[in-house]
Amino acid sequence: MNKVTASDEQDKVITFQSASAEKTISLKVQEWIDLRHQVTLLAETLEKMRLAEYIAYLNRPGRLLWYNFLTGLVRGLGTALGAGALAGVAYFLLKRIVVLNLPVIGGFIAELSKYVQQP
Repeated sequence: MNKVTASDEQDKVITFQSASAEKTISLKVQEWIDLRHQVTLLAETLEKMRLAEYIAYLNRPGRLLWYNFLTGLVRGLGTALGAGALAGVAYFLLKRIVVLNLPVIGGFIAELSKYVQQP
């Protein structure tokens, strides 16, 4: 059973008494207004975060697994393509260094180039 009372126009105090909990909470009207404002801000923040949609997404494990599988597949493909492109650029640059005939590096790169061109 809830009971709300107000006293004194200047210091309006609202008393909330719950039947289940033997506890009485007394707050001034301004404190209730501030509390309501904070709850409203919290609700708006949760809406912006789309928390309800995220929780619904987590409640479907099949969809979650499928999405994570596809994400992993795309990441793996991107990693392989990126590593291949980087290795190609490095090989091209090393081949150019061989043309310069640098004493120590040139011989090493020429030997590396032989290994790369073998079938």
